Amino acid sequence: MKLTSLKDGGRDGTLIVVSRDLSTAVQVANIAGTMQAALDAWSEVEAGLRSTYDMLNDGRLEDAFALDPAALAAPLPRAYQWCDGSAYLSHAELVRKARGAEMPESLYVDPLMYQGGSDTMQGPRDDIVLADPDWGLDLEAEIAVITDDVPLGTSVDQAVDHIKLITILNDVSLRLLMPAELAKGFGFFQSKPSTAFAPVFVTPDELGSAWNGRRLALPIMSHVNGELLGAPNAGDDLDFDFATLIAHATKTRSLGPGTIVGSGTVSNRNRLAGSSCLQERRMIEKIETGEFKTPFLQYGDTVRIEMFDPQGRTIFGAIEQKVVRP
Repeated sequence: MKLTSLKDGGRDGTLIVVSRDLSTAVQVANIAGTMQAALDAWSEVEAGLRSTYDMLNDGRLEDAFALDPAALAAPLPRAYQWCDGSAYLSHAELVRKARGAEMPESLYVDPLMYQGGSDTMQGPRDDIVLADPDWGLDLEAEIAVITDDVPLGTSVDQAVDHIKLITILNDVSLRLLMPAELAKGFGFFQSKPSTAFAPVFVTPDELGSAWNGRRLALPIMSHVNGELLGAPNAGDDLDFDFATLIAHATKTRSLGPGTIVGSGTVSNRNRLAGSSCLQERRMIEKIETGEFKTPFLQYGDTVRIEMFDPQGRTIFGAIEQKVVRP
């Protein structure tokens, strides 16, 4: 099943069910008006949403309409909780080198996670508004899962059952603001603007054998200005899977329905797979040549992030964004 939110002039959008091929959609106000409402009552509404999805794919709904990605908000336009991890330690190692920081040994056994801003999530075609090009604008291609209610103290094995939806995202970063922020000892804030999401959330069954309940084993492709930046496999070199990240997050709190848990930038130790962010490419250039060559994003640049199934069909649709002035 594939779900998303249609822009409607409000803050939370209108929930729609989307066909498997992302060509058509239908509103489901009789089941749930918004994505958050659906997640709040998931066990009650899932069957109705699935029935609608099946009828939509079979062409049996007269009120179906053509899907326009530009008309979409983020699938969850604002979330009560956005927890982003750093589950690919090969990425963390390179980025810390860029800051001249050592990799703490604890990160190899205890996941790194921060709480991101979730009041204004961006849709798949929304522009990236950049106030100052000297802030080091970067993309970060990630995987994310969306949960139902997750109790305090949930174990890794229990966490698997709380993953209800999956997507990809662009965790926009301002790299040159990060060092000063992190030096204060309180973490990211100004250096993490609004996150952008793929057109749809999908249920795990849509992913077939690529999803094992804890990780998604498919390449995630990132392009900048039409040039391939990388296509690392999200299932490789994942040091902390999603069940582990959820269990980590619930050590001291419960998680409400609609909590988004991110993987951090997808990164493979095999550098032939390329990168999911510019900072990684810059670090590799520094190591190999002694200098940074790839610039950060500038006005007019475009970003595209997408994932395909083994048959070459897009799964979540593409994130396509342009960098613009305020």
